[in-house]
Amino acid sequence: MADFFKPIPKYLTSKRNIVQLVLLTAAFALAFINIYQPFGVNVWFDLSPWQLLLYSSLITLTGVMVVVISRIIMYYRCKRNPINYWQYLGWVLVEVVSMAMFYSVYIKFILHDTRFFPNLLKLSIQNTALLLLLPYSVLWLYFSWRDKKIMIDEMSQGLQSPDSSKLMAIFEDEKGVMRFSVKMENLLYIEASDNYVSIFYMDKEKITRFMLRNTLKNLEESLKGTDIIRCHRRFMVNCDLVKVIRREKDGIKLELGIREAQDLPVTKTYLENVMSTFSHYSPSSEE
Repeated sequence: MADFFKPIPKYLTSKRNIVQLVLLTAAFALAFINIYQPFGVNVWFDLSPWQLLLYSSLITLTGVMVVVISRIIMYYRCKRNPINYWQYLGWVLVEVVSMAMFYSVYIKFILHDTRFFPNLLKLSIQNTALLLLLPYSVLWLYFSWRDKKIMIDEMSQGLQSPDSSKLMAIFEDEKGVMRFSVKMENLLYIEASDNYVSIFYMDKEKITRFMLRNTLKNLEESLKGTDIIRCHRRFMVNCDLVKVIRREKDGIKLELGIREAQDLPVTKTYLENVMSTFSHYSPSSEE
């Protein structure tokens, strides 16, 4: 319930999205009136298809002005003081009633409908609610999807930022949906387990784990070009946080600069790639 008192997303009041909403609503209204033939115009009036198209075009273009005026007012209102979800829903309700009132007056006094006005208004509200709420709902979902996509793209571009303090590792699930992101400087290592991976990172000076449904192979591809590399069939490691490389009887181990973090093994399959990556950290490689 508290979410309804939060401000609505900015994408609902951007100029570009308002224009798209008005255009789609007008197109949908025109198709709706001609195909569905609401208000009983095909029964109460002897209109040819071309006459119906002419009348519907006129009523649609005039009626959509209600939405145009409403959205312009909303745009400038939100620039001063954003509205919350409850206010937005109430705003849409006023749009529905206002447009329904316009349609009822038009049909009653322009087309000289003989039906009782309250009954005509009730029918008009029902049809107008369908006419507006369908495109509104579809566009809300589309605007939300596009906004999230833009945000993910911007975060992904941050992986190439020269400022290491701003680098972000973006993690998507097996369906390509972004589920988790963390600063590179806080990411320790990734461990595979069946169809899941565990992402270990530092949070408030404690090692924390995030479970993600994906494969290490997919993550290896998405993190290509970063300091997160594969060192074992079950592990990927943040090379920037490796402090010690040890050779033991059972193979090479990578020691992170975190007391609670486990040492990570390096297998022969990934040894060359690991040593090549770490060679870039040597003083000779910087000269």
